[in-house]
Amino acid sequence: MPDNRQVITLDPDPLAPYAIAPGWRVGDLLFLSGQAAIAEDGSIVGEGDFDLQLGQTMANIERVLEAGGSDMSRIVKVTIYLTDMGNFGKVVEARKRHFTPPFPADTIVEVRSLALPELMVEIDVVAAV
Repeated sequence: MPDNRQVITLDPDPLAPYAIAPGWRVGDLLFLSGQAAIAEDGSIVGEGDFDLQLGQTMANIERVLEAGGSDMSRIVKVTIYLTDMGNFGKVVEARKRHFTPPFPADTIVEVRSLALPELMVEIDVVAAV
């Protein structure tokens, strides 16, 4: 049976220091690692500013999707992790700006913290190619 898995690569790859692949293509689906406000050079974007962090997170999602042969319109599922559910309204507005109907399936949860203490939001994605 042929192996239909292929890692998605970025250059530069801000997740490489953490031993994390940006995502995987399996058949006609992409599975992205959680994306957050980490710039291409590995620095944190918008420390203490949720809006800047959410914008960078969405830009990172777009970058990985493009590298995998897809785009934002092909997302079928997102899981959103927030350190403060008080930002839920901002997430809804961002969904309306970045996604198109029919909107992706979604899970959103509040967590105590993310992998790096400065991060306020992380989003993982499943998309079609």
